[in-house]
Amino acid sequence: MSSPASLQDGKDGKTNKGKKNIVIIGGGAAGMSCAATLAQHPDKFNVTILERMSVVGGQATSIPIDKNRYGTSWMNDGVQGGSPAFKHTINFFEKYGHKQQDVKLQVSFGQGQDSFWTNCFPSHLVDRFSGDIRKFGKVLKIIKYTMPVFGLVPIRIMLRLFFFNKEFGDKMVFPLIALFLGTGNQTANVSCAILERLFDDPNMKLWDYDPETLLPNLPLMVTFPHLSEFYAQWADDLRSKGVTIRTNTDVVSILKRNSKSGVVLQTAPFDPDDKKGGGDGLGMENKKAATTTETYDELVMCILADDAKKLLGKTSTWKERFVLGGAKFFDDITITHSDSDYFAKNYETRFSEELCAKPKSKQQEDQIAFAKNERPGPDNEAPGFRPMYYTHSYKEDMHKIEMAFDCTNYQHQFRQDPTDRGEPAPQKAPIPYENHVFQSIFLDKSHSHLWTIDQIDESKIIERKWWHQLGHRWQHYVRVVPNMMFINRPGSDTHTTFAGSWTLVNMHEMACVSGIAAACRLGAEYEVFDDFAEDLLKKYLLISHGVRLKGGKKMKRV
Repeated sequence: MSSPASLQDGKDGKTNKGKKNIVIIGGGAAGMSCAATLAQHPDKFNVTILERMSVVGGQATSIPIDKNRYGTSWMNDGVQGGSPAFKHTINFFEKYGHKQQDVKLQVSFGQGQDSFWTNCFPSHLVDRFSGDIRKFGKVLKIIKYTMPVFGLVPIRIMLRLFFFNKEFGDKMVFPLIALFLGTGNQTANVSCAILERLFDDPNMKLWDYDPETLLPNLPLMVTFPHLSEFYAQWADDLRSKGVTIRTNTDVVSILKRNSKSGVVLQTAPFDPDDKKGGGDGLGMENKKAATTTETYDELVMCILADDAKKLLGKTSTWKERFVLGGAKFFDDITITHSDSDYFAKNYETRFSEELCAKPKSKQQEDQIAFAKNERPGPDNEAPGFRPMYYTHSYKEDMHKIEMAFDCTNYQHQFRQDPTDRGEPAPQKAPIPYENHVFQSIFLDKSHSHLWTIDQIDESKIIERKWWHQLGHRWQHYVRVVPNMMFINRPGSDTHTTFAGSWTLVNMHEMACVSGIAAACRLGAEYEVFDDFAEDLLKKYLLISHGVRLKGGKKMKRV
């Protein structure tokens, strides 16, 4: 393991004695965070971002919608929100005058009395599996203290080893993990380490484990501001600091990576809206004639692992092929729509006495009154059962699910208009349910025969968008995560560093941290703004880079 000096000393990666020329492939959260950290040192780095799409932001995008019909003129259609613990994400928002909004999370899992449960009021399913829920907490402690060995065991195996009821796994554990970690239909194969981190790690957990209900009542989450506007302002600011951001630019191939030549690559114009030329979006008949050869000192790959492996091609090392090849991705589609009839058919969208179990405490009586719209919730939360997150399990295979959002209930701009960038106005009048905007997420197109996608009214579809998503399989935490430190080699023979949420877990915050870590490895200083955030960066550097970040020149407290 390298000493702290390894972040400062060693090979400087320069072809000349001037500034390092850094190229970042990918302008998503990781690439922008890396560039922002490097841009604090204009005397040390020339930074270029190459982004093949027409805007930066990656999956953090926004779309326009009909304000007269839906109550707002925009919505975030990819990344929508997260935890208040997303300190780096929130810090970047606040630098540009944007502000996340707090929301008390309401979820609706399953359908029907024998499958439904929620974190808003007592349900028959939670009553039925109360013993499994309490045992689950004990098993989380066993996983914690037997890490890393037991942490590598897939969740489905763990549930069998500890004799959990099969339906407890199918109807409660798998939907919960799938929904909040984005693990989708690979949830059964997710490692126990991720399960334990979700409930216990201060830097990663989204909520506390509840021994009575598994998921706590109305935990605090945040919804993100207008992400397209935020990323556009972030890009403008980086350009003003000397960062070159070239959108609509595809990296066609990487020709060389060595100490003598540095990093030599070829780029070409890219039009994401033009599907000519074999459907690659290049929109050019003579692709070779349009390419440009460019040379840099260091390369930061902020793209998905399978794309990075393909792009490195013959220049890749056996270590890179092994590690990058271990990340498995799946093609999912998100349908944004306003088909409230479809939603009511496939999910439990309203409070029903049939779904509610008898209260066993004054607290549960209050929860039921809240769900019935009879009294406010904790912290004077407006009353009413209005789920934001949903899951639907297939009877043919309970390990596979569909996920959905009621964006009108979740995203803050449907409920209030900002008066001045983040300063909330009074609550707007409720939007009629038939005008709610929903997102239905259909996972892994190889299982499309199970999808309910054809039930959605075509006339009510607002947008279709495909995503290439990481599957957090247990193999990922055996082959990819612990070996990232062996392929993150800035200033070495490959002159290459990797960043992206796929390097650990699929969260916007992790993408930001990975980009900052890459910049630190290249010699940038980290500005400490929060002890909690600093601790997460230190952990990430240790896991993914094998280095310790300590005080001194590398830590600049502001």
